Amino acid sequence: MYPPLNQLSVRPVGALSNENWSGMLKKPLPERPNYSLENGTIQIGQVLGKFLGIPIDTDDYYNQLYDYVNNTAEWNLHLLSEESLDKTINNAHFQAIQKVFNINQEQKLSINRFTAFLDGEQLLLKSSVPVIHRKLREAMIATLELYTKIETDGLKNQELRRVLVDLVKWSINHLQPQLETADPQKAMPKFLWYGDFKKSHQYFLFYLSKLGCDIVIFHPEGKDILAGIIDEPVFTHRFQNNLPAEPFPTEKRTRKTTVAYRASKEIETILNQEGSGLYKPWQLRDYTPSSITLKTTYDELFILCKEIAMIRPDFEVRNGEVKIPTIFAKVQGVSRNRKEYWERLQALSQLEHSLLIRKLPLTIASTSDFRFHYRNALGRDGLIVPENMMRSHYWPYSFLSAGLQKGIANAVRSICEKPGLKPLPNESLEDVKMYLFTQAMFMQKNIIQLLERFDYSQHVPKVIIYNNELSGMLSRSDAALLLLLNQFGIDIVLYNPPGHNDIENYLDDQLYDKHWLDDIVFELEFKEPSLFKKGLFQGILKNLRGD
Repeated sequence: MYPPLNQLSVRPVGALSNENWSGMLKKPLPERPNYSLENGTIQIGQVLGKFLGIPIDTDDYYNQLYDYVNNTAEWNLHLLSEESLDKTINNAHFQAIQKVFNINQEQKLSINRFTAFLDGEQLLLKSSVPVIHRKLREAMIATLELYTKIETDGLKNQELRRVLVDLVKWSINHLQPQLETADPQKAMPKFLWYGDFKKSHQYFLFYLSKLGCDIVIFHPEGKDILAGIIDEPVFTHRFQNNLPAEPFPTEKRTRKTTVAYRASKEIETILNQEGSGLYKPWQLRDYTPSSITLKTTYDELFILCKEIAMIRPDFEVRNGEVKIPTIFAKVQGVSRNRKEYWERLQALSQLEHSLLIRKLPLTIASTSDFRFHYRNALGRDGLIVPENMMRSHYWPYSFLSAGLQKGIANAVRSICEKPGLKPLPNESLEDVKMYLFTQAMFMQKNIIQLLERFDYSQHVPKVIIYNNELSGMLSRSDAALLLLLNQFGIDIVLYNPPGHNDIENYLDDQLYDKHWLDDIVFELEFKEPSLFKKGLFQGILKNLRGD
């Protein structure tokens, strides 16, 4: 027999740490802080914790996650994730939700009456424990109150139907089985959330938290599902690294990390955190690159172009991101000292990571209609969500490494957020964004390979364009590509011997430097380096590389 309890009060357990949270999670509710039972009210201490990022030993991390969910005798944690959620719903429930929405359209219901109609249509869960039964209704009211506080138009918001359908089906499919053994005088359901999330997932976790369930959240990439949802402080542990989330483990990994490997990785992390500038080859491959365009003189251009990224001014590695100081410049005209002019241009174009373009346009403009794809990629803030792009069927770069895909996706987001491309007559800002988005999906093979060879702390790849107007003209889609490459962190130097406009027709002048030289020369053929100089230069490169 249950004592006559009228109210269930939930308070998060304070003073949680990375050392004590697991022990607290295993404790029965009466043994936790904040537990009390008096005057018909039972108060319980709830474990809420966020574990953002991933430790150095990834094998141990995923093996531990496997244990949390599969060792039910010790942990009794139930997995929730985008992949594990059961998305089926009874048609009767779906029709009942539609019925409540129709009533709301006609009567403009308050939150309490809206919840009462949900209850009347058998859409709220029930419990044989009266105090939990009452709490289920209170948790739904709190969730709807949060929704009306955050979302425009409250209960009239167009997305509410989708969120409510998700709450109902996930409650039935995942919460109801756990409520059968729930008892606020012993234990409440315990859930582990893993990986990426959408809006409905956030509201479902809020609903579970208001009910008094224990919740621990793991996101290897460091994203916070509770951000903007739960205002109260929640215990948060941040691991050293942020990496894309792998599928939740279905079995334990057999690889064991050696002591030497862990020590090596720890030293690597310390060096990185202290900004020492010592980076192993490809150490930053999973970081997200972005550029800082340097403002230089004409002479500095050739000095900095030869420098590796990590010794350029303002190179920075922090929080999973690497900021790469880059060159974006146009050289107008030709020097009086022709020998120097050609030597500098040839030296740039012969660098190992340089791509020389002498025939324009370098892209084929796409006429595909990507409006639907673009709008589907947008988040609530109106900005592109890189993960939405990377998961889509039209994403053409899925064969690349996860880190490089993320870098390209974030560059697309950035150029669409603040377009540097000039609009055509009668073209809106939104049209410009969709144009940039579309063209970004059609990078050609030689450009992709240039990005693949980019080790972010080392030599910066370069696109050198020689435009003497004898072999075509720079196009708008070329300009869109250059904008994307500049954002990613690639050096761009454009030569125009006659001093005519080309990039100026398409891009904001503030995005690049312009260097005027002494003479204007029309139809100036590109001067190939002599075979002797070319061979000598390649030999020096080989010696430097140790080939």
